[in-house]
Amino acid sequence: MKKSLFTNLISLAVFVAAYFSPQFYGQQHLYQASLFALSGAFTNWLAVYMLFEKIPFLYGSGIIPNRFEEFKAGIRNLIMDNFFNKENFEKYVKETVNQEIDLDSIVNGLFDKLKQTVEESSFGSMLGMFGGVAALEPLREDFKTKTLGFLNESQLVEKFTTGNYDSLRTKVEQLVDKRLEELTPQKVKEIIQSMIREHLGWLVVWGGIFGALLGLSASLFL
Repeated sequence: MKKSLFTNLISLAVFVAAYFSPQFYGQQHLYQASLFALSGAFTNWLAVYMLFEKIPFLYGSGIIPNRFEEFKAGIRNLIMDNFFNKENFEKYVKETVNQEIDLDSIVNGLFDKLKQTVEESSFGSMLGMFGGVAALEPLREDFKTKTLGFLNESQLVEKFTTGNYDSLRTKVEQLVDKRLEELTPQKVKEIIQSMIREHLGWLVVWGGIFGALLGLSASLFL
């Protein structure tokens, strides 16, 4: 939160300098600008601080630790409804299966196993009269075409996806619930702080800048 601290310190330093140095030209304008800048920067800093810390007698402060159950529910819904919904799961499985499974290699392997089975069976000796198992080789492409056609028509990937979705979602849901049960208000606060608190410092900076501009405008035109 260095940005917040520097903004408040600079605003305070200019305000003090302008307040105790009324003799120089433009002191009133600088005084008003620094006063509004300090006001804007400090109130924005206080608002950011109140998000994470509870301040006695200030209603609404400490909203993140106070509402940690709602934040936990939001995290759960984000994971289950967006990352593990059925549409995303089916899309992921289909893409993964298509990328990781080389159907051509599998079908070729099946054909090789088929040739080996025939060679070792009682038909092996009969095939010897026609050139052995090599005589089956011309059938490879036809076998591959028909087998791939069967795999596509049977929609094995779709059946695999549908059959595993409910089981996987249940397991993920149990895992997420178990992990969320371990979260305390302090842990939830730390998670959110790590994500956004650094960036919230810019609210303080811009509060100081816009406050200074408003103060200068008020001094010049009012």
